Amino acid sequence: MHLDWIDGAVLGALGLLIGSFLNVVIYRLPIMLEAQWADECAQLSGASEDPPAETAAPPFNLLAPRSRCSHCGHQLAWWENVPVLSFVFLGGKCSECKTAYGWRYPAVEVATGLAFFYCGWRWGLSGAAIAWCGFSAALLALALIDWDTTLLPDDVTLPLVWAGLVVAALGVHPETSLSTAFWGAVAGYLSLWLVYWGFKLLTGKEGMGFGDFKLFAALGAWFGWPALIPIILISSVIGAVVGLSMKFTSGLREGGYVPFGPFLAGAGFFSLFFGPDALLRWLGQ
Repeated sequence: MHLDWIDGAVLGALGLLIGSFLNVVIYRLPIMLEAQWADECAQLSGASEDPPAETAAPPFNLLAPRSRCSHCGHQLAWWENVPVLSFVFLGGKCSECKTAYGWRYPAVEVATGLAFFYCGWRWGLSGAAIAWCGFSAALLALALIDWDTTLLPDDVTLPLVWAGLVVAALGVHPETSLSTAFWGAVAGYLSLWLVYWGFKLLTGKEGMGFGDFKLFAALGAWFGWPALIPIILISSVIGAVVGLSMKFTSGLREGGYVPFGPFLAGAGFFSLFFGPDALLRWLGQ
């Protein structure tokens, strides 16, 4: 077996484990943020009081409590948490109440494993591979959180921006210099910020959230400013295809709103796998 495939397999196996953790992040992080915002609002209004120790809520974070069935509360044993294999072995159902878990859990694990495999296959066991694995994990989490909640948490977007700049500064990804990464982040943020305010002044409505600015800035930091136009074009094409298909199948949520973050993330993955200029090349530009 060629060494590239071995490196890919090693990181792919790691990706399956990371994908299992991403399922936790995707579900719990929005709940944690909403609880934090509610607590901050209560403190500002003076309505917050520290509960007695004996009535304090149990910890809820990315590590506690342990994973359990959302239907019956059954706490999963270690062998029920093995990525993909446990899902197959259990038939996709809780071992206690037999409620179906749904296909997203193994899909996230497999998608993360494939992205990590690609990074290992392309860059070997190197700093570049590890960097792009982290990029892939963050991007997948952001896409699904935004799809579920229309939130793009600063806890993920802002570190992703800084990570792109640090990777460029360290020369881990030589195709993107610090200068192109810096101006990519600046131009990515300002471009959508201007679109947001232009749309709001013309219509009185908000066409996107501030998280979209930060995610586009992150993509600019990772791929450099020359990639911004191809990325926004790709995301628009993906968004149009998905939006139209949802409209014709009556799959649009109330208000007809579709978050833009998942399409930006899709453009990010497209750029990772094929290069940001691939769509232009395919169109003969």
